[in-house]
Amino acid sequence: MHLTRRRFMGTTAAGLAGATLFGGKAFAALAKPSSPVTITVVDVAGNLALTQAAMQRYTEMKPEWASRIAFTKAPAPELPAKLKAQQNAGRLDIDLVLTGTDALSAGLDQDLWTDLTPYKGDLPNLEGIYIPQAFKMQAMAKDRGVVVSYYPSGPLIEYMPDRVPTPPKTAEELLAYTKANPNKFIYARPSNSGPGRTFLMGLPYLLKDADPRDPEKGWDKTWAFLEELGQNIEYYASGTTQTMRELGEGTRDIVVSTTGWDINPRVLGVVPAEAQVGTLAGFHWVTDAHYMVVPKGVSDEKLAVLLDLMNFMLTPESQAYAYDQGYFYPGPAVNDVPLSMAPQESQDAIKEFGRPQYDQWIAENPLETPLDADKIVAAFRIWDERIGAKKS
Repeated sequence: MHLTRRRFMGTTAAGLAGATLFGGKAFAALAKPSSPVTITVVDVAGNLALTQAAMQRYTEMKPEWASRIAFTKAPAPELPAKLKAQQNAGRLDIDLVLTGTDALSAGLDQDLWTDLTPYKGDLPNLEGIYIPQAFKMQAMAKDRGVVVSYYPSGPLIEYMPDRVPTPPKTAEELLAYTKANPNKFIYARPSNSGPGRTFLMGLPYLLKDADPRDPEKGWDKTWAFLEELGQNIEYYASGTTQTMRELGEGTRDIVVSTTGWDINPRVLGVVPAEAQVGTLAGFHWVTDAHYMVVPKGVSDEKLAVLLDLMNFMLTPESQAYAYDQGYFYPGPAVNDVPLSMAPQESQDAIKEFGRPQYDQWIAENPLETPLDADKIVAAFRIWDERIGAKKS
């Protein structure tokens, strides 16, 4: 869950209105609604911090399409069952889901999302507009969604230097630290935490496991490591926000983090500005993205609006909101959206709390896409059964 949100209202109306359709393409498969519709958006990834202001601008720029967008939030692990129940009952009240790879994967596994393949002509040329790694993340959606935000993610460790003067440099040193300092390290349940699942998917690279992309047959070292590590952990947080609060309050000395979860809580004062971050030997970035997905059962009238909204959200002007205050740093998924396009408060926050070493780390270390959907589901299940259940 994101800790706050900020709005950027400096984009010109003409710029946003003119950018809604790419290459002059109009919607052929679905007609414009006969009257403005209300769209209900559920966020299970903290993505509204990056997109809500732009979506609200959509209703201002296209009032003949959407009269109102209603925003709600929910925990990622709870959404698939809720959607499935609504779809089975024929009473769907969710039009658009903003999700990370967690609920995206669960929804793919349960066939909850609308196939957008027939409507590719109504969307921009994604390969042409995305930055290369964001386009790789788009493949994970299997045409059931569209990437709206991207960042290299982690896994990083974040620590307070006054309490951890010699931070761990390897996974083995992290384990040794937790044995010497019980209950001073924490991470959140991977199925409901970006840093948690990035840590989970990054460990096989750190530990040189047999197959980093196969949690069922190739993660023997990872599961053994996590079981041993768990002996020195008091409990697993339900979400990342709690881990950052405990780091800031002094309850924990080291937490799992990402670029955005390092920057944003320091901007907000939840974590002291002097907190530091580090990588562990053998580090590979596990990239992350947020997606716009449409549940099956949405009417054609609303789907036409949602496709138009997706176009709107992929314009550089809308993407500039994604810098926020570093929550998903950097954030934009499309090309040619420099920080200078972002709101001034975003520029100021990142200038003060960003870290110059991030550019170097991104350039020098491999970037891996997350596990495929079925493998993520399997990894979450195994973690819940073998690791999380021991602290229930």
